[in-house]
Amino acid sequence: MAPALPFALPSLVPVSSPWGPPATEASTGGLSFEGAPYAPFSKGDKLGKLADWTQDPGRDGRDQRGGRQNYGRTHRDPYQAYGASTASSFQFQNAEDESSFSVVDSSRTTTKPRTTFGQGARGGLVLRSRGGAQGRGGARTFGPGAGAQRSGYQRYGGGRGGHQDGSRTGGQRGGRGGRRFGWKDYDKPQRLRDSSVTISPEWQMLEEIDFNRLGKLSLDIKDGTDVDTYGFTYYYDKSFDRPGGISERKLQVIDTLSYNPTTSDDPVIQQLAQRDEARVFATDSILSMLMCAPRSVYPWDIVVNREGDKLFLDKREGGPLDFVTVNENAAEPPLEVADGSKDSINTPSALALEATFINQNFAAQAVIESNDKHAFTHPNPFYNADEETEPLGSRGYRYRKINLSSVAEETELNLIVRTELDGTVRNASGEDSFITIKALNEFDTRAPGAGGALDWRSKFGSQRGAVVATEMKNNSCKLARWTVQSILAGADQMKLGFVSRANPKDKARHVILGVVGYKPREFANQMNYSVANGWGIARSIIDMCLALEEGKYIIVKDPNKPVIRLYEVPRDAFDEAPADEERQDADE
Repeated sequence: MAPALPFALPSLVPVSSPWGPPATEASTGGLSFEGAPYAPFSKGDKLGKLADWTQDPGRDGRDQRGGRQNYGRTHRDPYQAYGASTASSFQFQNAEDESSFSVVDSSRTTTKPRTTFGQGARGGLVLRSRGGAQGRGGARTFGPGAGAQRSGYQRYGGGRGGHQDGSRTGGQRGGRGGRRFGWKDYDKPQRLRDSSVTISPEWQMLEEIDFNRLGKLSLDIKDGTDVDTYGFTYYYDKSFDRPGGISERKLQVIDTLSYNPTTSDDPVIQQLAQRDEARVFATDSILSMLMCAPRSVYPWDIVVNREGDKLFLDKREGGPLDFVTVNENAAEPPLEVADGSKDSINTPSALALEATFINQNFAAQAVIESNDKHAFTHPNPFYNADEETEPLGSRGYRYRKINLSSVAEETELNLIVRTELDGTVRNASGEDSFITIKALNEFDTRAPGAGGALDWRSKFGSQRGAVVATEMKNNSCKLARWTVQSILAGADQMKLGFVSRANPKDKARHVILGVVGYKPREFANQMNYSVANGWGIARSIIDMCLALEEGKYIIVKDPNKPVIRLYEVPRDAFDEAPADEERQDADE
């Protein structure tokens, strides 16, 4: 015998006809369907579903813009109902008359601005209103290659797949054929750089400073005064500054000696430290790196030596500060071979060696070597004629004292920095003014990491401003450092040479396309660089280091984050590396 069920089955009403409910149900007190809404249908319709619970109630058009009159243009009911729409049959209908009820609209009404139509660039339609080009209701451009700009709001993606950044270049890249923002970003190789120095587990991290904090600092400092001058400079070759530009000149390889020792190895700085001329000592290369730290992307490091009440900011021999970076601030900087670069001559390390080689040779070629030169007070302190066989290059050293204390401080905090000058220009009045000579280099405009640079050979003469603006964007940190070094040295002008490869695939042969001269402080304003912010950064880091005990420390820029860190290191942390290398060479 089957076990009894744990529940009772409901009783079923006997059905005489299989179509519909029994006729006796309403009279027996059962469920009544009188007055219940239903969807009328035709007997010729195909009944595919008993109920559709997936249909969006808003699809019937009542809650959409345009009302029911526009519904039939773009939508059709899923079923062809006879007499009424199935989507609206079960909507709630209020039997009461609500015609006398009204709600006060308190929202602000705006009038539609008057617009005039005109033909825009590249076939786009330009709508200009009375509100001006920048404010609300400003100029808007529609069409291929045009950016969508509403009420001063910028949006990426001009056209389909276009990239709009508000500039003329971004507008031209729009359109259906342009690259969409974020297209295949997942397929890009990750740019994980290595630190400029290996962080030992024995090192103790003392401070970590984010670049956002550095950008808010400011300190007004007066120009420094000369403590002593050394070396000599040749006069600049003015044929490079012809208004029509120069024809392509081959960059010559000139064997001359130029010295750039670190702060602690400078004999002049050692003498000034013994005379207590200042408490802080540095070189222009090291100090400019600190003052331009928020613009840096590549890793770097500065060694801090705390001796007595003195502070010496040094660099490591062969470190990042000895080389010139290329396209460091580009949106897609050059890649190393290990990161996916297919061209070994266009990697960051190879381009840095090439740029350093170009700068040394261009500075030597841009001056006229003759007996007519500007000699400073003392000869070059690093040159020994008995030991050196190569001639000495044009280089002047100015040791300048700068007061870093503010007006409210009673005690002065003096800084002595060694600055460098590359040439001299004789004015019409016969007076000499000093200049610095630097060089920007072009490697391959079609190679990865070019940063969207223009072709210098075809654009330098006609679109010089666009070429310089692109370099300001791609090499913001490098140009800011050069500008700070020129300001520290008291140079009246900074000469920028534009050097390109004779062949994009050959990194050994180069040609000079032209030279542009700028006043350092005006060039800093063009780059939107604040010298006061740079001095505020330098003063804050110097105060942090002066509060340390005697010993050796190092400031390291994080290779992948906008952060600098201060570590305490052993006194012999970087002294054994040269000895180990010599020992390895001897063993081999």
